[in-house]
Amino acid sequence: AVLVAMMTATERSARQRRWREGRRAETLAVLWLRLKGYRVLARNWRDAGGEVDIIARRGGVIVAVEVKRRTDESRLAEALEGLARGQQRRIARAAMAFVQRHAAGRPAAGGHAVPALRFDLIVVRGCRLRHLRDAWRLDD
Repeated sequence: AVLVAMMTATERSARQRRWREGRRAETLAVLWLRLKGYRVLARNWRDAGGEVDIIARRGGVIVAVEVKRRTDESRLAEALEGLARGQQRRIARAAMAFVQRHAAGRPAAGGHAVPALRFDLIVVRGCRLRHLRDAWRLDD
């Protein structure tokens, strides 16, 4: 609250614009996933000290999706490489908390009690999306 009070009107406006653009990118990613046969289970899931932009399911796999918005081609490669290890861990903790809370004990496709968990990255540039499946793993 103190930080927000210290920001100028221009800084607040820029921050609000980035937030809106980020939400738009997430909405495009949700639509893309639905078109590809994923069932979106949650957006902006927060738990265990982390946040997952989108949690979806396809078959017996729960997918935690991080969405990155970029403005040009040169920053596209940066987004693919720029998911810091600490951020990966925070996303993984939140995703595992989601699975434990919502999926444990329910049979998944194939009869497994706990579904597989995968981490994807979707990069949005304008109206173009790049979906990198299995972008990282917990055991890396």
